[in-house]
Amino acid sequence: MAGLARVFGSGAMTNSINDIEQAGVLLVTGSNTTETHPVLAAAIKRAVKHRGAKLIVADPRRIRLTQFAHIWLRQNPGTDTAWINSMLHAIINEDLLDHEFVDNHTSGLDRLREHVSKYTPEYAAGITGIPPEDLIKAARMYARAPAASILYTMGITQHTSGTGNVMALADLAMLCGNLGIPGGGVNPLRGQNNVQGACDMGALPDVYSGYQKVEVPENREKMARAWNVKSLPDKPGMKLTGMLAGSGENAVKALYVIGENPALSDPDAQHTRKALQDLEFLVVQDIFLTETASMADVVLPACSFAEKDGTFTNTERRVQRVRKAIEPVGHSRPDWMIIQDLASRFGFFMHYQSPQDIMQEIASVTPSYAGINYSRLEKKGLQWPCPHQDHPGTPILHSQGFAAGRAGFQCVEYTPPEETIDEAFPLWLTTGRSLYHYHTGSMTRKIRGLNALERECCLEVSPQDAHKAGLKDHDRVSVRSRRGEITTRVRISSAAVPGAVFIPFHFAEAAANVLTNPALDPVAGVPEYKVCAVRIGIVD
Repeated sequence: MAGLARVFGSGAMTNSINDIEQAGVLLVTGSNTTETHPVLAAAIKRAVKHRGAKLIVADPRRIRLTQFAHIWLRQNPGTDTAWINSMLHAIINEDLLDHEFVDNHTSGLDRLREHVSKYTPEYAAGITGIPPEDLIKAARMYARAPAASILYTMGITQHTSGTGNVMALADLAMLCGNLGIPGGGVNPLRGQNNVQGACDMGALPDVYSGYQKVEVPENREKMARAWNVKSLPDKPGMKLTGMLAGSGENAVKALYVIGENPALSDPDAQHTRKALQDLEFLVVQDIFLTETASMADVVLPACSFAEKDGTFTNTERRVQRVRKAIEPVGHSRPDWMIIQDLASRFGFFMHYQSPQDIMQEIASVTPSYAGINYSRLEKKGLQWPCPHQDHPGTPILHSQGFAAGRAGFQCVEYTPPEETIDEAFPLWLTTGRSLYHYHTGSMTRKIRGLNALERECCLEVSPQDAHKAGLKDHDRVSVRSRRGEITTRVRISSAAVPGAVFIPFHFAEAAANVLTNPALDPVAGVPEYKVCAVRIGIVD
């Protein structure tokens, strides 16, 4: 399972974007694709409308994509593993699995069969709220497709059970032989334009570039030689959530933040801001004065993508050239230049002359990037793994089987969200993006046209819940969780379902993450942004 786990841990699509339109069935879960990935959503709609693909959407909200869906699985927030296990149960129970793939490429089928035996559609319905007949229908539709693609985003991962959710989806794909084939795969849609590239380059606490683990002596020795140092630490570093945990014996005293805005993007935002204020020294490197940068002791002005050369790696693992269109504005500089100068002042002298020099080093120490260089990227990008200069890149992972041999079924148990609704906090809250703004709004909220389309935060409420609470459109309300309170406007919407409300996280003046739960996935350390309990009240 090592190779498969490494890919899923990297958040990489196993297949290509073009494969979306080759799928017989598309299972979209935890992704409001039309608003967060509109280009990919267009491919999904084309596949359904013009190529005869069947669409299954699993989402607590009535997102726009449900209008194109053949089945909408409306699960209770935080219950994804239960409905996935129920589909596994139905597929095994009706003998719809791909026996050839399972026999040749996997291990642990008997253990999986025993594990999901209790997840009958009726049992899962009691957890998820999904009618048993819909679970069975979805399982049959997915299993009978010649090729079925799973597409997901942070609605699956941003839970205390996020890692388990992803592994359960991997079990589903393996059981039906939907890995290594056109139109198949388990495909996370990355949330930002180069987040895949950042992860590939080792912007994670436990790996070097290409997901090479720091605990492996050979990896450390190789990197030490490349960087001309005697040794490197043999233990993983801290995750962001650990860095901002607060005061104490092991508390971080200084923080260097590059291109992030944790004052607005981290859960339990009041605690996060207090942790940032308690730092002895805070440096922020960014293109705008974000909420975090406004708290910094030093701000280093960086360049936008249009002011520098380099590469981006997109959601389908495709490494592409980015070329400077304009000269850097004001005193801003490319990130690599700033970092190189800082390193020199610390006594570690880097001697890169250009991003191309850095790319050559990346290829020399990263097996999956070894065949990638600027000359090969001149006209078209390459998808990793690309292990040598004559390799064409890899559009579909695992087409020759799994690198580690057989992949074991993970048999993930359902665990409920960290907190639940009760009389004091009777509504589920989930958060996400809107079509017109992006992340913490540090760029999009500076654009007049986008602000005209969506100028303020709104709490999305179902007509039923609005009637029960005596709310009207545009009423000003307070929203309180067990961590804090914000004030916002009401938007009564058919996208909301009874018992659950939604807030976009772009607006500092009504920061959704004041409310969200900082409870973490024990493996990935990702906070449970997507489900917490709240109550609402009218503001006079």
